[in-house]
Amino acid sequence: MSDAKSTVWDANLYLKFADHRTRPALDLMGRLDPSNGARPGHAIYDLGCGAGNISRILAERFPEAPVIGVDSSEEMLAKARSQTVDARVTFAKGDLAHFEPSLPPGILYSNAAYQWLDGHIDMFPGLLKLLPSGGQLAIQMPRNHEAPSHASMYEAAQAGPWRDRLTRVRPIVRVEEPDRYYDVLKPLCSDLEVWETIYQQPLTGKDPVAQYTSSTGLRPYLELLQEPERTQFYDTYAALLARAYPTRADGITLFPFRRLFIVARRA
Repeated sequence: MSDAKSTVWDANLYLKFADHRTRPALDLMGRLDPSNGARPGHAIYDLGCGAGNISRILAERFPEAPVIGVDSSEEMLAKARSQTVDARVTFAKGDLAHFEPSLPPGILYSNAAYQWLDGHIDMFPGLLKLLPSGGQLAIQMPRNHEAPSHASMYEAAQAGPWRDRLTRVRPIVRVEEPDRYYDVLKPLCSDLEVWETIYQQPLTGKDPVAQYTSSTGLRPYLELLQEPERTQFYDTYAALLARAYPTRADGITLFPFRRLFIVARRA
């Protein structure tokens, strides 16, 4: 199973697919108004910053504002701090479900984090209310929960002697239809964009889609198992994905991935 065996956030495995994870982050960032990012006394927050690679890019895009990365994983934060030399970029451990900014926010940015939280749609108006008039909220979330990559997690969990142990895994939080987010946020906004993009991600190597999900959606399953069952479960899951996402003649496995984007400006 290679490096998918880790039972904690594996920052190195997560960064193995950094190019594919970075592209939607940059697409989201590209919709922010750069002229509105350097409010005196205000900070830019990267909520769910992970290993900090996007926090550093935010600092480059908004060179006059402090950037604060927030994450719940000590391993990810340690990785972020070890790779960051810009003193304007700092990191703090925090719970996104109860986010309290240490400095007033001018921009709240989150790439692929809030889909982990139950009831996240009800949190977004509160985030928007933390911003001053004209402040920006930018959120990207995977909306791939009905794809084979995610449906096969449940199928593999039901297919072996680990079945009872894996009933403890909380189902992947559903990311709603785009219009739900629009309706919740529009009354608070002077400007609002909500859209979806499906990325055709070309992957290579052995079990490429299983490797991709091992550091994210599959991780809660792996955490509950010990060897040899962890590898047996992973192999069962990888075999299901090999049928759903076959390797092409050129050695590439295409992994379509749907993502939802929100960019809102506070009224």
